[in-house]
Amino acid sequence: MSDDTTGPTRRDAIKYGSAVAAGGLLAGCTAGDSSDDSPESTPAKESDGYSVTMEPVGTIEFDGVPETVAPFTPDYIDMMVALGQADAAETVWYQNRYKTRHYEELPDVGIDTDRLTPLWNDGISKELLYEIDADLHLIDPHSLTNWLDDWPAEDIEEIETNVAPFLGNLIFRRTDEWHDYRYYTLYEAFEKVAAVFQERERFEAIQSLHSEVVAEIEAELPPAEERPDGALLFAGDEPDSFAPYRVSGMGANKEHFHTLGIDDAFEGTKVEGYSGSQSVDYETLLEIDPDSLLLRYHGNKTREEFEETTLAYMREHDVGSQLTAVQEGRVFRGSPIYCGPLHNLFMLERYATAYFPSRFDGELFDRQRVADIINGES
Repeated sequence: MSDDTTGPTRRDAIKYGSAVAAGGLLAGCTAGDSSDDSPESTPAKESDGYSVTMEPVGTIEFDGVPETVAPFTPDYIDMMVALGQADAAETVWYQNRYKTRHYEELPDVGIDTDRLTPLWNDGISKELLYEIDADLHLIDPHSLTNWLDDWPAEDIEEIETNVAPFLGNLIFRRTDEWHDYRYYTLYEAFEKVAAVFQERERFEAIQSLHSEVVAEIEAELPPAEERPDGALLFAGDEPDSFAPYRVSGMGANKEHFHTLGIDDAFEGTKVEGYSGSQSVDYETLLEIDPDSLLLRYHGNKTREEFEETTLAYMREHDVGSQLTAVQEGRVFRGSPIYCGPLHNLFMLERYATAYFPSRFDGELFDRQRVADIINGES
């Protein structure tokens, strides 16, 4: 921040950068070059400033690191935690969709979720964003205008002008027709967030550790024909029907499955991806008979709690008990819908050891090393 109190404040500078991109925002256009060759963070006109470019918004200019940030989906909050910026987070979509159990294994790492303001209450209120008054909204604006169909374009422009800019990209899935602009992988988006917070060193350290884990896993995986397939499903505690999702689909919340080479059990069947209305029953699952089941909505349970509740129910079910996955114990919690980089590390370890216990055992990465990176002690 500039020492000249008569000049523009941090908020003024961030707003100014946002105004450059506002004209093309909801058409999916960008301001400036957002190609793969563009730098993640480039100097702005002021010597102490910088800019970050990310579709669909474009280029945002900063004269200092934002002190308060309003994220939406938990994948972006997990990025902030990983970068040592947990205290800057002010908001979350739904608190129960932010899975934080993994922080318990990282010494002196965590976030007080009780202080995060839930953004959703039968919609997202403009007045709430005025009240929070964040320096940056770490939100893909199309999440509000297209995905949730909650805001008109003029509301986005109003908040950008009067409060702070938006910056973000919906990365957890790649199935939306309206998302006709560039997608980012988990680590591509993480790199953008690191640029916002000027945390290049932490980002590179976590990226390096992640690459080591991936390389170790890929070197030890069995041949493709020996790997089980998986049916990814949304299911309740005592499920009698399931909402199908697709392992084969792209998106940050499936990257760990792809690293492990888990095939989609629904490939070549009439079962489609999750639409909010489609469901399958035990009879349909038995016809397909997946090698494994991955059940979402159980992220707050330990493995033991999951086995004592949901898996125990399925073992007693007349049809469910006939499933190969149930009989052989390959029914797993299905991982968070919104996976950040720390989630991803733990999910790689969870599924490598669950699917291939003869090849992977114990911890696949050093918890203290991760904590030291986050806490600036590495």
